[in-house]
This record gives sequence, C-alpha cells and structure tokens, in this order.
Amino acid sequence: MGAGNLPHAALAPWKRVAVAACLAALCVPPFVLSNFSVFQLTLVIAYAVVLLGLNMLTGYNGQISLGHGAFYAIGAYAAAILMDHYAVPYWMTLPVAAALCLAAGFLFGLPALRLEGPYLALATFALAVALPQLLKYKAFEAWTGGVQGITIVKPDAPLGLPVNADQWLYFFALAVAILMFSLGRNLLRGRIGRAMVAVRDNPIAAEAMGIDIALYKSLTFGVSAMFTGVGGALGAIAVQFVAPDSFNAFLSIAFLVGIVVGGLGTLQGAVYGAIFIQFVPNIADRISRAAPWAIYGIMVILFVYVAPGGVASFVHYVSRRWRRKT
Repeated sequence: MGAGNLPHAALAPWKRVAVAACLAALCVPPFVLSNFSVFQLTLVIAYAVVLLGLNMLTGYNGQISLGHGAFYAIGAYAAAILMDHYAVPYWMTLPVAAALCLAAGFLFGLPALRLEGPYLALATFALAVALPQLLKYKAFEAWTGGVQGITIVKPDAPLGLPVNADQWLYFFALAVAILMFSLGRNLLRGRIGRAMVAVRDNPIAAEAMGIDIALYKSLTFGVSAMFTGVGGALGAIAVQFVAPDSFNAFLSIAFLVGIVVGGLGTLQGAVYGAIFIQFVPNIADRISRAAPWAIYGIMVILFVYVAPGGVASFVHYVSRRWRRKT
C-alpha cells in the first residue's frame, strides 16, 4: 500500500485476521529460539520503530535524511544516562527519549526548511558525523562516559513472570512497537498525514490549499526524530551498552537503505527494512569474511532490482495475484 492511498485506507476483514494471526505468531519466538536469537529479534523491533519514523519523513513527506543515526544516539544515550546515573526505571526512559528527540528534530527541522533534496541530505549527514565526536568531548564525559561509553544492567521481568530477561525485553519492545505503529498509522490516516503527503506531492498546491508547509515539514521532522529516539532507547536497553563509535555515519546510511529496501511510503516496509538491517550484514559476513561489504552491496542491488518498489510492494503484488487466483 503506497503513501498516496494510505490516509483513506481501512483494514479489510481478511487483513484484520492476518494482523491478529501475526501478533499471535510474534509471541512464539521467545519460547522456541535461543536467547541470542531473541536478542536479535528485539533489535529488529527497535529498528522497525526507527524506520517507521524515517519513512514518515522520507516516504510520506519527501524529506531525505542521512542523519537519523544521530537521533537514534540521542535516544540511546538518554536511556543509558537516566538508568546508569539516576536509577530511572527502563520503561520511564522511553518518554524522555521521545520528548528529547521530538524537540531536537523539530528545532533541527526549522533551519533545514531552506534546504531541499541533496542539500538537506548533506546537512543531516553533517549531524550524523558531528554527534559521535560531541559524545567523546571531555566536557560531556561525566554524562556520556567519553570513548568508554556507558554499560547498563539488563532489566529482569517484573511481577515474577516466568520468562528470562531476554524474553521479557522482547515482549516489552514488541508492546512498545505495537503502540508506536498504531500511533503512526492513526497519524498518517488523519489530517496531518494527508497534509504530509500533499506537501511531498505538490508543495505549491498544498500551500494554495492553506497548508503551512514550514510547520508541517518541521513537525514531520520532529515526529520522525521522536520515533527514532524511542527505537534508540529500546536498542540501548537491549544491547546494555552505548558508545560513540556505535553511532557512526554508516548507521544513518543503513537506516536509509532499510526504508528503500523495505518500501518507501509503507508501514510494513519498516519491518522488512529492519529485518534487512539486522540480518543481511551477518549473512554477507558468513558468505565472505574477506569482503563482506561487497556481498552486502550486491545484496542491496539484487533487492532493488527484484523489488524496485521495496519488499512491501513486492509482497503486496504477490498477495494480490494469489487472491485473484483463489
């Protein structure tokens, strides 16, 4: 389902059944997979929340960002600092990370209003390059831990639930992701979502219809950063460690690759892109330890060639053909 028709779309009965079945199936992996595999799936969930936010900005609003790794880092460090220095419960760090990234994204979006296309991409890329260096700056070492980073303790399951820490974090991340995807879907189906798409498709016509382009662009940037910050906090809690070198510029590029491969302007594309980000580099490394990034590049080209509209579009096309035959 593309960006243009999502605001008017409603879930068909068969889709509701499919969603319910998927949610039930998502509860199974923690009980049949190893702890490490469950940890990997938790990261997939965190990345899916990030890509949902980036897709709002790029897929639905048409703004290109190569700096969302910086907002991911802000969310991750917010969670780590609050947990390590102030003993804040892990679940309370998520709204704080969301608020910080919402403000940071909105403020960054204001000066970026004068930039479009490659110029905006370059400005956001500069943010991704600069932030890891700021995290290493001596004046901030007392909070960020400098180059050594911050190690945090993985939270245990509450109320004596019969699951281990990895299983609990998986379910916690899944619940947060369901909340964020529901929020994102409702946002995109409403007036704000229609305005975002209108600004992307024809800004002159959108302005003629009374849409405040500057406000909606800045607001979209802020909301996109908010989703990314929540994903960053989830990632930090799962990994139990943050350090400046974990948030280099390649992370931002990987996020952009994820939404392109997954499918621009689609909610489900965020999930497919997150799976790609988490597992394809590992597969490439297993195929060739001498040149893993060459294999990674070939895989990206294959995905783009086979599914130019993204995996989400390809899956939608296949399912539509299957329904016609049945």
